[in-house]
Amino acid sequence: MAYAVHMFTTKATEKDAEMYPDNARLSLCSKVSIVSSTLLLSVHLTSLCLLVKGNKISCDHYVPALAAEILQVISWIITIIVLCRTLTKNYLIFPGILRFWWVCSFLITACHVAVAFNFVMDNHGQLRIQEYADFLGFFASVSLLVISIQGKMKIAHDSARSNLTEPLLNGETGKKFKGKVESLYSKATLLDLVTFSWLNPLFVIGKKKPLEQDEIPEVDVKDSAAFLSQCFNENLKQAKEEEGITNSTSVYKAIFQLAWKKAAVNALFAVISAFASYVGPYLINDFVVFLSEKKHSSLKTGYLLALGFLGAKVVETIAQRQWIFGARQLGLRLRAAMISQIYQKGLMLSCQARQSHTSGEIMNYMSVDVQRISDFVWYVNTLWMLPVQISLAIYVLHTSLGLGSLAGLAATLVVMSCNIPLTRTQKKYQSKIMDAKDARMKATSEILRNMKSIKLQAWDNQFRHKLESLRNIESSWIWKSLRLGAVGAFIFWGSPTFISIITFGACLLMGIPLTAGSVLSALATFRMLQDPIFSLPDLLNVVAQAKVSADRVSSYLQGEEIQQDAVKFVSKDKTPYAIDIEGGKLSWDPNSETPTLDNINLQVTRGMKVAICGTVGSGKSSLLSGLIGEIPKISGTVKISGSKAYVPQTPWILTGNIKENILFGSPYDAAKYDRTVKACALLKDFELFPQGDLTEIGERGINMSGGQKQRIQIARAVYQDADIYLLDDPFSAVDAHTGTQLFQECLMEVLGDKTIFYVTHQVEFLPAADLILVMQDGKISEAGTFKELLKQNIGFEVLVGAHSQALDSVLKVEGDAAPVAEMDYVLLVYAILSIISSICVLVRASVLAYAGLSTAQKLFENMLHSVLRAPMSFFDSTPTGRILNRASSDQSVLDLEMAQRLGWAAFSMIQLLGTIAVMSQVAWEVFLIFIPVTAICIWYKQYYIPTARELARLSEIQKAPILHHFGESLSGAATIRAFDQKDRFINANLVLVDGFSRPWFHNVSAMEWLSFRLNQLSNFVFAFSLVLLVSLPDGIINPSIAGLAVTYGINLNVLQASVIWNICNAENKMISVERVLQYTELNSEAPMIIDDCRPPNNWPTTGTITFQNLQIRYAEHLPSVLKKITCTLPGMKKIGVVGRTGSGKSTLIQALFRIVEPKEGSIIIDDVDICKIGLHDLRSRLSIIPQDPTMFDGTVRINLDPLQQHSDNDIWEALDKCQLGDLVRAKEGRLESTVVENGENWSVGQRQLFCLGRALLKHSSVLVLDEATASVDSATDGVIQKIINQEFQERTIVTIAHRIHTVVDSDLVLVLSDGRIAEYDSPSKLLEREDSFFSRLVREYSTRSQTFNNTAKLEG
Repeated sequence: MAYAVHMFTTKATEKDAEMYPDNARLSLCSKVSIVSSTLLLSVHLTSLCLLVKGNKISCDHYVPALAAEILQVISWIITIIVLCRTLTKNYLIFPGILRFWWVCSFLITACHVAVAFNFVMDNHGQLRIQEYADFLGFFASVSLLVISIQGKMKIAHDSARSNLTEPLLNGETGKKFKGKVESLYSKATLLDLVTFSWLNPLFVIGKKKPLEQDEIPEVDVKDSAAFLSQCFNENLKQAKEEEGITNSTSVYKAIFQLAWKKAAVNALFAVISAFASYVGPYLINDFVVFLSEKKHSSLKTGYLLALGFLGAKVVETIAQRQWIFGARQLGLRLRAAMISQIYQKGLMLSCQARQSHTSGEIMNYMSVDVQRISDFVWYVNTLWMLPVQISLAIYVLHTSLGLGSLAGLAATLVVMSCNIPLTRTQKKYQSKIMDAKDARMKATSEILRNMKSIKLQAWDNQFRHKLESLRNIESSWIWKSLRLGAVGAFIFWGSPTFISIITFGACLLMGIPLTAGSVLSALATFRMLQDPIFSLPDLLNVVAQAKVSADRVSSYLQGEEIQQDAVKFVSKDKTPYAIDIEGGKLSWDPNSETPTLDNINLQVTRGMKVAICGTVGSGKSSLLSGLIGEIPKISGTVKISGSKAYVPQTPWILTGNIKENILFGSPYDAAKYDRTVKACALLKDFELFPQGDLTEIGERGINMSGGQKQRIQIARAVYQDADIYLLDDPFSAVDAHTGTQLFQECLMEVLGDKTIFYVTHQVEFLPAADLILVMQDGKISEAGTFKELLKQNIGFEVLVGAHSQALDSVLKVEGDAAPVAEMDYVLLVYAILSIISSICVLVRASVLAYAGLSTAQKLFENMLHSVLRAPMSFFDSTPTGRILNRASSDQSVLDLEMAQRLGWAAFSMIQLLGTIAVMSQVAWEVFLIFIPVTAICIWYKQYYIPTARELARLSEIQKAPILHHFGESLSGAATIRAFDQKDRFINANLVLVDGFSRPWFHNVSAMEWLSFRLNQLSNFVFAFSLVLLVSLPDGIINPSIAGLAVTYGINLNVLQASVIWNICNAENKMISVERVLQYTELNSEAPMIIDDCRPPNNWPTTGTITFQNLQIRYAEHLPSVLKKITCTLPGMKKIGVVGRTGSGKSTLIQALFRIVEPKEGSIIIDDVDICKIGLHDLRSRLSIIPQDPTMFDGTVRINLDPLQQHSDNDIWEALDKCQLGDLVRAKEGRLESTVVENGENWSVGQRQLFCLGRALLKHSSVLVLDEATASVDSATDGVIQKIINQEFQERTIVTIAHRIHTVVDSDLVLVLSDGRIAEYDSPSKLLEREDSFFSRLVREYSTRSQTFNNTAKLEG
């Protein structure tokens, strides 16, 4: 033994111990290790001397005992030498072999103490020097055991710690850590860790005032998201290399590698706690015997027994608190690692994988599934401790009842066998619950994202019914799961009494005598066994949930990623080309027979301007996506040389201020920033915004106009100063003047020396291109300069001709202007009472489950109605993640946890009061000690609650930003990848995860802080009662009744901790109820229907719209957006609304639909004041084709006719009119063809055509076109305008457009400027005045196109 310690310690010192900086100082652990080792050496030297002197030993083998003591002395001498040598070197932790030896030493010493205790009891409590030495050595070995688990030798100064974290954090993440409070946990001493006193400074702050996020200390380095994410990535990579491919096994291996060390430490504490918990039942028989024979026994024996009870309870409570805290800490680590991994995977998912894992599902993985996996960690010790506890229980029963214990074992196994069908069924229910939740969250996410369109189209009720039906499916599965849980509760709550009846019955049949001591010992054992069996239903439920969740997350992490080799990056010195594509064959669906892009051959030299045009759905956007590696490559090569910047067709704007969106993580350069802002025509917008470029942008840029969002993301690309720019239809959302400025100052000047690919439907921008690519059916049908393509005369002239006709129209207008006895009876009564009790438990569990689910369902319905009826200003200012968090994790708490928590709090309180009553009945003096102890408990709770409540609140608040940031990152994943910003966004996610971990970690630590103190108080009460029972004169107390009091008192610490734990847990979970209730009381829009003010069924008939002194503002503290608008739009006329970007055009439309309510003035349609009728009556009678095209997950039919009011013939007719008929007929499902989330499998232009189809089906008297054709080519635009003119001849058409030719043929033109009416007249009259605003717009448009027009005529 000594030789092994010497050899391995010397080698392991260099291998196992970590080096640490020179400025480290000795920790308390190092000092205690020296003292404890020296003390143990002294103990064994004393034992050796006593043996040599011939002192009596507790065994009959003298020579082995002497040899063992000699080896122990030698081993501890070597240990001290190695320890001293190790302490002189700069090591972070103790050598592994030394820590292993201390663990073995603890086990040996514990066996010594057990033997010594037994020896003392046999000798009627007579203690010798040997026993005193053994007890002293036991405490020293316990200290070394704790040190071996803690492992730290030295404590570094702050500079060393900052160096340790520096490689893990960089960029913005590092900056955000500045000013944070240093981790209290990492600086804690051993005593602080045991007593959780390291939290005291936080409680001092929390007691004085409500805690703020920046006052909460940091988590330890090993608990930080950066460290854990790095570890998990390495483990997953290693597991993948071993497996050869990423599968569920490799994910499980990575989780195991991350968790097993901490889990092993928790397991050790759990074992110690389990063993210590059964010391009490083991000693009860001896205690009853002592009280029965008090006349013949020494009081010292009684006090020694009391000390044994107390020592076991202290060890049990310390170990229990440590393993529970460790399990929570491990759950935090797993959650941080999994969230980070899910986020990283979300940034790398391929298009195919995204279609199988929608945003709502991925949100559920992060919010619900990860939580369930981390909850499982808390229960995992219970899983494997159960057989250990059963074994200990059977051993204790065997000492009291002999062979009767076998009957107890058989009964226990019968109860355990009931788990199998329950577990299987529960797992199936959990899978169904999660599937239903995914479907509901997917629909909720989609509805929230498209809330504006839903309100405009008056689809509120339709989508509310959809969510209610999905919720009903979910709640039906939850009810089945809860009913099964109630049955499980009936079985398992009755199982301890069932086991006791079987055991005692077997004893009677076998003739085993049942004394008071043996019965009480058995009952105490059953009560100890009751706790793990009681927790078994919860455990099975958690295991089933965790397995389902782990499989779901594992499946997601195995999802296909973006093809890494789709694009090959070549250094600039190796190629003259910026873009080089040879034989490119790419497809969004690699399994499809028809590729998205085929036979693409393209070489673009540096500095070229390449324009891409073509009809809707021809592959223009897909070509750009192929250049940034978004589309899987089937064959060919795609090479790119230089950095790239990407501007998607649908603007992607981050929540934050405008400046942050433009900088996009790059350092601020004033000159470059000013040049960028000026080139992107944003200066005037900054003047209009209340805080300039520091104005906060709502989620998805919802409080910005389409043109403003487009220019902000163009500015973001320009500021990056990349080599290659990929712009997907950048001019569609801006007016003619702004478009010209962007093209000239931005593309041609600021980006003059850059390589630019720009998709455009505005043909006037084509002549300036060095190369024009005409796309058709996924192929480059034509390529060349503008002159070359006109000469070829093979299709390009269709686009040119459409534009020429539009331009001619503009120029034309411009030119025109119990006792042992009777045991069988007692057993019968006991059995009857047990059965009645179990039936009551079944009723209680069923009623609780029903009441809980009914309440959760009612709260959900109230929240759903309140949110859907909230005004758009609520959605503008509230991140979607915050709403989804309430609908997902908070609702899950209401569904599955809240009622259970309240039930447990009530039941544990009843149990505690019952225990106090029993103990007070035996010795009323015990009740006196309960009064001050209860007062102390109440004081502790009052001291704890303010800090804990704020920590729980902050942890819930910090959860929403994680989901919100994840949702934004998912929607802009292509942009993030194109800008090579993955690392920055991943680091931002890590900061947010740590922001959540900090309050959560300190909240669970605070719970352990309180539980530890209350446990020790209950131990004090228990010890007091034992001393009282021992000290009272013989004959005053019946020994059997006293034993009963001790039987109940053993669980006093567990009960008291359970009461506080359940009350605090219920109070913390009540935050979810508060958060849901908060969303049931939102400010509502005007009523959907006002019975007293309903318009006629045929309203509106002519569609005359009158604005009277209309003023609109988005909030009370903001300036008016529309200012005193007074005009009349005559019915059955076509009115064009034009103006610069941000002039108030879209706000006017929102006012027409009452998305924003007028501050002053009124809007009257056909003599009906729209502010006096219901919103549904208003919005359902008007039609709109919005600026942002909206499509929902489902089918073509559902997207065209969500209310299912039209026949197939009507739908096909509408499809043909909006140029989509042939495309839909070509699909296999035809009208049942799939539309994925957000319509991602259709181009933006096709989505706008779908919106036109809806308007054609609705056929209202008033049609509003808000940039309805911005994303389609000129030829398609011409066809659409023709269809609109034909189908809505006798209708009022209000058109907002930046393409002048779409409004020049209007009957009237309304020109807005800075929220006021600048001009309002017929186009011809406005053009007669050369200084009119409209004339300037037409001149800008015609001037911009003049070169093109002349070129076209020349080539023609």
